[in-house]
Amino acid sequence: MFKNLITKSKSLAGPQSTILSAATLIMLMIIVSRIFGFLRLRVLAYYFVDEKLSLFFASFRLPDLIFEVLTLGVLSSAFIPVFTKALKKDEKSAWDIAGRAVNIGLLIFAVMSLVFGLLAGRIYKLIAPGYSPEQVGEVADLAKILFAAQGFFVVSYIMTGVLESQRRFLIPALAPIFYNLGIIVGTILFAEKLDLLAPVIGVIIGASAHFIVQLPLAYRLGFRFVPSLVPDEGLKKIGRLAAPRIIELSFLQGSRMVELFLASMISLGAYAHYNFALSLQALPVGLFGTSMAKAALPTLTSQSDDLAVFRKTLLKTLYQLIFLISPMTMMLIVLRVPVVRLVFGTNIFDWEATLETGFVLSAFALGVPFQAAVALLNRAFYALHNTKTPVLISLFSAGITAFLGYVLVIEFEMSTWAIAAAFSVGVGVQAVILFALLSKKLNGGTFFALLPIVKSILSSLISGSVMFFILKFFDRSVWIKKLSFLGGVETQNINFEIFVIDTRYTFNLLVLTFVTALIGGITYLLCAWMLRSEELYVLVNIFRKRRFTPPPAKESELITVDRD
Repeated sequence: MFKNLITKSKSLAGPQSTILSAATLIMLMIIVSRIFGFLRLRVLAYYFVDEKLSLFFASFRLPDLIFEVLTLGVLSSAFIPVFTKALKKDEKSAWDIAGRAVNIGLLIFAVMSLVFGLLAGRIYKLIAPGYSPEQVGEVADLAKILFAAQGFFVVSYIMTGVLESQRRFLIPALAPIFYNLGIIVGTILFAEKLDLLAPVIGVIIGASAHFIVQLPLAYRLGFRFVPSLVPDEGLKKIGRLAAPRIIELSFLQGSRMVELFLASMISLGAYAHYNFALSLQALPVGLFGTSMAKAALPTLTSQSDDLAVFRKTLLKTLYQLIFLISPMTMMLIVLRVPVVRLVFGTNIFDWEATLETGFVLSAFALGVPFQAAVALLNRAFYALHNTKTPVLISLFSAGITAFLGYVLVIEFEMSTWAIAAAFSVGVGVQAVILFALLSKKLNGGTFFALLPIVKSILSSLISGSVMFFILKFFDRSVWIKKLSFLGGVETQNINFEIFVIDTRYTFNLLVLTFVTALIGGITYLLCAWMLRSEELYVLVNIFRKRRFTPPPAKESELITVDRD
């Protein structure tokens, strides 16, 4: 038994052979990481009121701008494809590319951090006009310290790219857990004495742990720091490929600053509500969208010379992604308030904050399938060494998001949910355009088959209706307030105390939420089975580990996923 456990552990730590095996591993680790992420937010909500947390979240805006533009811009679109192809030709050259990338990345980061650190107060005054001068000063001071944490991430995410390029997904997936632990520990130990400085110290601890946990495996595989700042041909290629993505992320970070601008105009606590909802909707996006897109990128890159095989891999991944994420999207919409209460509910995170965060979460949830699809479709373009097209579409989407958010919040004076709704509309437009362009390139100018996606959406709508019925029927507060679907019935003549659950108590709320979600999930699977969804049969095959015959499919685009 012990020997078998060791074998399985080595298998997980080793390279993953298929997209599904890699994606499954990433999904499992994302679940664990998100649990720690929610625990981190719960700890923050326990020690700080939402007005204070808005300042903490706002302090990340400038450090995140540098990190995402410099690190994610290079890594997601350019480093992995170039490094993966270089490994096939010359390992020594590939590792040299990685070492030089770290050096140049740190140099650029240091210069940008110095400039933005000196201008932090002025910049925050412009992007958070709703905050007082004292609050702007506090945000700017916190941001200057957070720049140190992002320096660790510059190196750490190169490690992530190195490991993922060789299909080593376990260790990179573990790293965010240590990051969250750092923030949790820092907050618990120092919050009473250091106020908001405590979680900032936690961020530095977590960021350093994020780097340290990945370094040993990267070093064992061949990574070395090199004493050179001179870019070779590989780095020049990375620069050329990354330039459009860097421009795109610069505009997207501008859009995030617009979100802070608008939230600061609504209320002091609005940006905290926005970020709490953002973290919840990120779970299905990360669980399915990011994990499957990450797992697919090396495979799509290796298949880029054979468009027929490339198309098949892309489609089977996209259909499976939508099938998996659709029911979770509906759960976020229907169960928004119970979820927010269970995850963030504390004595200082009150009912009003819970409701506001719930509304924001629903608005975000509408865009969750589109976000997941964009994560995959963008990487399909990157694998084809086309970074310009996704950038242009992303810029157009960001423009729609910013304009719509401004109109809804400033002109119509709507609440925080309007910022999230604008984001969902923008990412929806982005996903549709990407899908259309890839269809044109890979499918002879016609749209890919939409029937698998339609089946998933229809099943999720039916599932959502069932969950809504159950949630309202068994919630005692709904009957008392006469807000249920039976609102017109004289409820005083109905002894509803026999079957309702008093959701004022956490355990009762947890039971009702879990049972409702479980029944909703079962309903979704039953609907998918009745609609003869190919993706359901793929999922069953994965769990049963053996092949059985799926129903005959009329549509030619339906395909199965490799079984391992």
